[in-house]
Amino acid sequence: MRVLHVIARLNVGGTARYITQLANELPKHGIETLVATGYVQGSEVEDSSTATIKLARIKSLGRSINPIKDHFANKQLQAIIEEFKPDIIHSHTFKAGFITRVRKQQVPVIHTFHGHLLDDPEFSGFKSTIITIIERKLATNSAKLVTVGQRVADELAEKNVGVKAQYLNIPPGVIELSITPRTQALKNLGLIDDTRPIIGWIARVTGVKNPMRALDVARAIPEAHFVMAGGGDLLEEVRDAAPGNVTVLGWAKAEDLFGVSDIILSTSENEGMPIALIEAALAGKPVVATDVGGVSEVIAHHETGLVTNKSTASLTAAVNSLILDSQKRSQMSTLASSRAKALFSIDQMINAHVSLYHSIVN
Repeated sequence: MRVLHVIARLNVGGTARYITQLANELPKHGIETLVATGYVQGSEVEDSSTATIKLARIKSLGRSINPIKDHFANKQLQAIIEEFKPDIIHSHTFKAGFITRVRKQQVPVIHTFHGHLLDDPEFSGFKSTIITIIERKLATNSAKLVTVGQRVADELAEKNVGVKAQYLNIPPGVIELSITPRTQALKNLGLIDDTRPIIGWIARVTGVKNPMRALDVARAIPEAHFVMAGGGDLLEEVRDAAPGNVTVLGWAKAEDLFGVSDIILSTSENEGMPIALIEAALAGKPVVATDVGGVSEVIAHHETGLVTNKSTASLTAAVNSLILDSQKRSQMSTLASSRAKALFSIDQMINAHVSLYHSIVN
């Protein structure tokens, strides 16, 4: 069996690692795999995991909407399809899903939602309405709609994207990171151990992750040290606005950030199934996060972390409560690790995809 995966770009993050895991593991189950993708743009960096897999580049494919480039991207994709001759095409994220499904393909197409754009500030209002209409149309050219979290599926179904029988939830499989010991991690990140609790934040520094909200929480807790890792279009703006108790690193290894952090903070406006938070849980880090997308499927409220609304006051109160209760943090740490290992294994993710592909081809 041959499966062609299509994604707009493989920038640093959980979706890229999800794709590379599939590409590395599926051949062990007799499924030849090729990943067709474009290039990262602007300040983005391609995930290092892509060095382990075979890629077919679609030069015109990028995240931004550009009718001319999209037309050429579609032609380049069709040429790859003609050469590779897949039994199944599996698209990921909105742009690649559009390029792949804008017309009916000769073979079945699966599309995976690693989240959705319906709550993304960049695509609010009229843009969100248009995207919903497009997704409804594209769903008619899809054999299956996979989501990496049940809440994402529920939210899409509420918008009448596809029908219930099309949906399948496959949680991501996440590899446990080798966390850097605290002393070495502090050195690697150029930080001084001044006994303050360290609150870590790691994500793309862009609107949908709302790093400015993290700065607001930091201002409300001046006795804690906030360390922010990631790159993106808002990086310099965040650096300029950061109060004195915030260190803005730019790109940094998650192994180092988790190594220095007592608590992980997530301030996102929208999420699919946040891989960084799963990695944090596997590392035994209690998480405080906004209740968006699949966050509540990763973080068990009051058991492995705290899930709040999007207000700065709620996030601040949650972070403060964990700072003041070291015993609670210790209990959450133990349960977070064991729970994440049980729910987000690589074997479960791969086996679910193998079963899905065989059911469609058969």
